[in-house]
Amino acid sequence: MALLALLALALLLTGAAYATVAPEPATAESASSVSQVEAGRQLFVVGCASCHGLNAEGITTSGTDDAKGNYGPSLIGVGAAAVGFQMETGRMPMAQTAPQAPRKHIEYTQDEIDQIATYVASLAPGPARPSAEDLDWQSVDKQGISEGGEFFRTNCTACHNSVGAGGALPSGRYAPTLQGVDAIHIYEAMLTGPQQMPVFSEDVLTPEDKRNIIAYVKTIQQQGNAGGIGGGGLGPVVDGMFAWIIGIGGLTVFAVWIGMHGTRSKKR
Repeated sequence: MALLALLALALLLTGAAYATVAPEPATAESASSVSQVEAGRQLFVVGCASCHGLNAEGITTSGTDDAKGNYGPSLIGVGAAAVGFQMETGRMPMAQTAPQAPRKHIEYTQDEIDQIATYVASLAPGPARPSAEDLDWQSVDKQGISEGGEFFRTNCTACHNSVGAGGALPSGRYAPTLQGVDAIHIYEAMLTGPQQMPVFSEDVLTPEDKRNIIAYVKTIQQQGNAGGIGGGGLGPVVDGMFAWIIGIGGLTVFAVWIGMHGTRSKKR
């Protein structure tokens, strides 16, 4: 009996030890994740590999060492956030080579974009897409909106204008307008730094800072123009242009009309 008890105890301890170190069985969730990655890989090979390489390593243009550039940059480490921003705004796939990828019609469904984002995210660690809490700008109070305005005026107005109306940049590039842009895409643009935009990582601007900036941008876009015509919020240069063209121009036309239709005296 003692030997049987000892054998049973040994089997029990062996089973417990194996259960501790054995790999977990595949679950439906993990299988689904693998399926997403594989589906994203297939979509990537068809629609993205011609510019970004079969393994997302990027494609370098030919030429001398000084003249070489990226036909399509590497996507290893850009994370799902970069894919979401570029594809959900229609910037990718790019229609043609240009100084900047414009916003246009979306070519892929949301499921396909999610699959490609999952595949790219699986290649190397990178910025993930923001959570619902990060995008809840409606819950930001007045103090948060004020802080977001300070961050925006310090870091963003040089390119995007003080109200996010956008502006021109050198070499055929431009800072796009933020009017009507979804909160998730504003957040991802700050997080990933698309094209000439600098990267504002979570260490530079915390998720709360980014949410406050979004709240500021959305708030000023919802405000009316108590003073009359806003001129698109493009600043004093545009206001001066309106004054000269419409104001001074109108007075000039009116003066010419008076001169042509006024009373004329004739000598006898």
